[in-house]
Amino acid sequence: QVQLAESGGGLVRPGGSLRLSCAASGSISDSFAMAWHRQAPGKEREWVAVISSGGTPMYADSAKARFTISIDNTKNTVTLLMNSLKPEDTAVYYCNLAQAGSVYWGQGTQVTVSS
Repeated sequence: QVQLAESGGGLVRPGGSLRLSCAASGSISDSFAMAWHRQAPGKEREWVAVISSGGTPMYADSAKARFTISIDNTKNTVTLLMNSLKPEDTAVYYCNLAQAGSVYWGQGTQVTVSS
């Protein structure tokens, strides 16, 4: 089993920045991928960014040039640095870990972008 714990959400003004972290614990293999998704009120959950255990990142178009995903393999922690935040970035942000055909999800952390 794998457990994920997100942190770092909160309220930020438009144009501001937030850093989200997701710490994974449990039975983690050498090869995995960790990703961030988000779900805004009344909308479906959407993928934001993903990074492999080897460090290769990929971004959704909505996150390119504003968000940076990184991984610390020594701590099994993935971080999402979000800059130039917009009101439309308001959502619950979830991290997940995929390995060996299984996907594990965290509980989510609220990000609210509002003046």
